[in-house]
Amino acid sequence: MPVAPASPLTQGSATQGSTQSLKQPPAAERVYAHVKQGVLDRRYEGGTLLTEGELAEAVGVSRTPVREALLKLEVEGLLRLYPKKGALVLPVSAQEIADVVETRLLVETHSVRKAVPAPPALLARLEELLRTQREQAAAGDFSAAAVTDRCFHAEIVRSGGNEILARLYDQLRDRQLRMGVAVMHSHPDRIAKTLAEHEELLGALKSGDAAAAEAVVTRHVGWFQNLARGEVR
Repeated sequence: MPVAPASPLTQGSATQGSTQSLKQPPAAERVYAHVKQGVLDRRYEGGTLLTEGELAEAVGVSRTPVREALLKLEVEGLLRLYPKKGALVLPVSAQEIADVVETRLLVETHSVRKAVPAPPALLARLEELLRTQREQAAAGDFSAAAVTDRCFHAEIVRSGGNEILARLYDQLRDRQLRMGVAVMHSHPDRIAKTLAEHEELLGALKSGDAAAAEAVVTRHVGWFQNLARGEVR
C-alpha cells in the first residue's frame, strides 16, 4: 500500500528527533573512551604500541581527535607518546602499585573505623555488591568483578560523609581497576580470597567491631603491597 508523504512539519519534527537521537559525543571523547576502556579491561595490554591510524579507523574518526585523546591519556599516566610512532600503553609498575596501596591504606583504614556503627543502608549495599561480585567471579568476568570490587570499598569510604576524602579516593579509580583486572588474570586464585575477605569485612561491620574491620582492610589491601615487592608468587 502506498505511504502518504509526511507533511513538511512532520518531516521536520521527525528529522529533528532523529538527529537528536543519533547525536554522538565529540570525536575526541569517543576515542578517549575507546582507548581508556581498552587499557582498563586489558584489550590493550601494557607494552602495546597504538598508532593514530589504527585508532582512527577503529573509532571512525580523523587523526586530529585521536591526537587530542592520546594527549589526555598521557597526562593521566596510561600512555606514553612517541612522535611519529604512536602511543605505548604503560604497564602497571611496582612503584604505581606501592603508591596506590599506601594511599588506599591511609584512606580506607580511617574510613572503616568511621563506618562503625554501620548504618543499615550501607550494610545492605555491601551485601548486594558482594552477591554481584560472586556472580561475576563465577562467570569468569574479571573486568566486571574488578569494578564491583572497587565499588565495595568506595561505598565504605563515601559512608563517612567526607566529600574531600571521597573525591581523593575516586581519583584512584582507574588505577585500581587496571591493577585489579591485571591481578585477577595473573593470580586467578586471588578472587576467592577477595570474596572471603569482603565477607569477613562485612561481618565485622555488622558486629560493630571497628578493630576487626580495620585489621581485615589492612590485610586485604596490604596483599597488593606484597605483590609490588615481589613477595607474591
